[in-house]
Amino acid sequence: MKEKIYTIPVTDAFNTDCECPLCILEKKLEDDAVEYTLGPSMMEPDSRIESNRKGFCRKHFNLLYKQKNRLSLALIIDTHMQEMNNALSASFSKKRDTLKQEAQTGRTKTLFHNFLNKSAESTDIVNQLLNHMNDLEKQCVICEKMAHTMERYIDVIFYLWEKEESFKETFNNCKGFCVHHFQALLEGAKKYLGQKHLPAFLLQLLTLQVDNLNRVQEEVNWFTKKFDYRNQDAPWGNSKDAVPRSIEKIVGYMRTEE
Repeated sequence: MKEKIYTIPVTDAFNTDCECPLCILEKKLEDDAVEYTLGPSMMEPDSRIESNRKGFCRKHFNLLYKQKNRLSLALIIDTHMQEMNNALSASFSKKRDTLKQEAQTGRTKTLFHNFLNKSAESTDIVNQLLNHMNDLEKQCVICEKMAHTMERYIDVIFYLWEKEESFKETFNNCKGFCVHHFQALLEGAKKYLGQKHLPAFLLQLLTLQVDNLNRVQEEVNWFTKKFDYRNQDAPWGNSKDAVPRSIEKIVGYMRTEE
C-alpha cells in the first residue's frame, strides 16, 4: 500500500498496540489542538474570533491551564469574556424596561396572564436566556475541530478498507475499539459503504469487537481471581492493568480523562 499524507495517521494508529486505534487518533488531535490554541492560533484573527465567540468546554479549559502558558490563556479568556459579557449585557438592556414593568405590576399581571393562558414576558426572557446559555455551554473550539477531523479520519478508514487489501489485514489485527468509536464505525459503515461491501465489513468488525470485548472481560475476571489466596502464585498474564484498559474499552481513552 502506497501511503498518502492523509492515510499515514490512520495506518500509524492501527499499527499501535492499543485498545482502540481511533482513541489514538483522537488523543493526537487533542494534543495538537491544545498546543495550537496557545501558540499559532494567538496570532490568527479568524481563530481568535472563533475562540472569543465559542470558548472551550470544561475539559479543554483544564488542559489549556495545565500547559502553564498562563499569559496566552489569560489573553484568550479576556477577549472571550468580553464578548460573552457584551452579549449578555446587550440582551439585558433590551429586556430591562420589560422586567421593570412586570416587577412593578407584580401579582396582578401574573393573574391576568394566567387567565389568558399566556406566559408573562419575564418567563419568555428566562427561556431565551436559557437557550443562549445552553448553546454557549455546548460550544468548544477544540471539540468542534477534533470532531471535524475525526469525521475525515472515519472517511479515510472506509476508503482504505475498500481499496487496500493490506489495510483489511491491518484492521483485523487490531484489538478492537472502545464502545464510543465502535458506534462511530457503525455509523460510518451506514454512510460510506454500499450493500456490496457492508455485509463483509460488519462481519469483520463484529467478529473483531466481540472477540476483543471477551478478551478484556476475561482479563478483568482473572484480575479479580488473583485476589484469591489459591491463585497468589499463578501468573498475572495480561491482567495487571486490566481494570484501566477495561474502562478505556467501555468509555474510550479520551473520556476517562473528563
